[in-house]
Amino acid sequence: MMIHSVFFLLAVLSFLSLLTSTFGSSADDASSAADCSSSSTCGDVSISYPFWRSDGPPSFSAVQCGYPGFGIACELEDKQQPILQIGSGRYNVSHVDYDSRTIDLTDTNVLTSPDDKSSCPIVRHNLTFAGDVASSLNYTGADANLTFLFNCSVGDGPPHDFLQYNVIPCLGYADKPSFVFRSDDVPYNLTFWSGTCEDVVVAPVLLDILSDPGWDPAHDFSEALNYGFQLAWMAGAAEGCGECESSGGHCGFNQTSGSPLCFCPDGTRAGGDCPVTQSKNKHTGVIIGSSVGAAAGLVGLCGLCVFLYIRTRRRRHSPSSSNLIRNASSSVPNSYSKSKDPELGGGSSVFYQTHLFSYDELEAATDGFSDSRELGDGGFGTVYKGILRDGRVVAIKRLYENNWRRVEQFKNEVAILSLIRHPNLVALYGCTSRHSRELLLVYEYISNGTIADHLHGSRADERALTWPRRLSIAIETADALAYLHAVNPPIIHRDVKTNNILLDADFHVKVADFGLSRLFPLDATHVSTAPQGTPGYVDPEYHKCFQLTDKSDVYSFGVVLVELISSMPAVDITRRRDEINLANMAIRKIQNCQLEELVDAALGYEEDLATKRMITMVAELAFRCLQPDGEMRPPIREVVEVLRGIQREGYNKNSEGEEGDIVVKEDSGLLKNIPPFSPDSVAAKWPSRTTTPNTSE
Repeated sequence: MMIHSVFFLLAVLSFLSLLTSTFGSSADDASSAADCSSSSTCGDVSISYPFWRSDGPPSFSAVQCGYPGFGIACELEDKQQPILQIGSGRYNVSHVDYDSRTIDLTDTNVLTSPDDKSSCPIVRHNLTFAGDVASSLNYTGADANLTFLFNCSVGDGPPHDFLQYNVIPCLGYADKPSFVFRSDDVPYNLTFWSGTCEDVVVAPVLLDILSDPGWDPAHDFSEALNYGFQLAWMAGAAEGCGECESSGGHCGFNQTSGSPLCFCPDGTRAGGDCPVTQSKNKHTGVIIGSSVGAAAGLVGLCGLCVFLYIRTRRRRHSPSSSNLIRNASSSVPNSYSKSKDPELGGGSSVFYQTHLFSYDELEAATDGFSDSRELGDGGFGTVYKGILRDGRVVAIKRLYENNWRRVEQFKNEVAILSLIRHPNLVALYGCTSRHSRELLLVYEYISNGTIADHLHGSRADERALTWPRRLSIAIETADALAYLHAVNPPIIHRDVKTNNILLDADFHVKVADFGLSRLFPLDATHVSTAPQGTPGYVDPEYHKCFQLTDKSDVYSFGVVLVELISSMPAVDITRRRDEINLANMAIRKIQNCQLEELVDAALGYEEDLATKRMITMVAELAFRCLQPDGEMRPPIREVVEVLRGIQREGYNKNSEGEEGDIVVKEDSGLLKNIPPFSPDSVAAKWPSRTTTPNTSE
């Protein structure tokens, strides 16, 4: 990178020096383009094409100094402030990078002093690309979004104890509170909130700010808004400018014809580049003639350097950043093997622990990522069915474009799945290299959908999940989690849910999606981190105390057990308000001895005594896993052993009592006297905060 940059700068300086000595005298003749000089400054910001001073001389009305919609007004308050108008919004310009074609902006409505704790900076309008900038400006991979919900009537909506964590403090806790979420964490959908709140606003911010583990939306949103966001301008806004500037002109835009314009040193206006003006001095002609060859060579050399420089910068700022896989490897044990990088050719080698595929091979395997090959969503990317050159059928996950948060999850998958092997964990076959144009992961292909598909999704009508199969699925899932918790260092999955548990053709389990997983220090009791997960599955203690433990996975698995018993989704806003959350519903039904109202009738709970006994015991185990106090939950290894015992003894006829009664062991306690699992006892009502914002789609 450094060599390319130095080489580029030397070539440019040499070329500019030659042009100056050859054509410099012509610059003195420029007069009519003086009002549209190549650049201007406002505060610390340099303003040049495609931007222009909208508060400058009015002499260019139809023919402007810059691209339409890119006018920057230099306003003077305490100091000069460059302001860009986009739609109805006014945005302060903090920096413009003409090499990467990016501009950093902050909404003027939210600009506050870092020491000002009394103000409440709130965005009251959405950023809309319309008019001249509709096809010229766009977000970059450095951006994320915050969603503001103003003056909401939540009486008939989600549980109040869930929303209180995201109430905007400076707007108060009135009857109609306001909330702020990361946009990919908003519970339910914007259609729901549009009917509940007076206003819904989505505001762009920098992803780096939100990625801080300690970042809290309710208290830190002001800082995120003050840092602003980044936009990129498209190639069309810079069309033809390079040729114009190379010929000594200043770029402009003919708004009448809608085409680029070049203001030449001799005062003329050209449609592309400026013509070379002959001098009356014959010696000048000789100099020009002798310089053509050298200039042409330098132009070619400069173009090559520009290409290398821009390509390197793009790679650094793109999802396939040069440090991506290397950074991932630094977070895992040192067991990497040396592999050839197919994107580099020759004998270049890098350290990876998994096979490297070329982008071209995976593109061909999916028919160019054809829509007909799409399998669905994979957490941080779209999953496609592919056929490799060797005939293997695989699942290929393609990273969503321009989403740096997903890059972190990609790194997590590579770091974790390349270390572990278990028959009930999805196998990672490989990935593309850090030099690839896109980041892709290649997994074994699992053909039979997810547990969620079969329980309450598109395949529920098949009724393929009988009770014996469901019990086997529970055992295999728990065994996979027990393996993760037992490896060195331990791994917390953090997103255990039925959508992440795949089934093969024989209904064996493959736990997938490790984008949110964490490597757990051996000597630690917990890891402090912002709660992440899926609504309905997140440990309430984790959400409340920001402390992730192995018992967080146990809680999520408890929800999976209830889904296996009931065939109901973890969250369903069409259910009664107090039953939206399945875990809360299950605890109440079990405490009130109403288990039959929870169990899927198709499982034969009322017809078969052995099935009834097994379901009852699994419900008891789920009850223990769902305890609000993590210390009261069993470790996952114990969960595995209990499930295996239920399966082993499930059809023991000696367990049947007279007249069909169910004999429950002394230690079960589910339908008998429930011991006090916590100081308030489990019979006491406990608030559910399990609808934690979704961060893994």
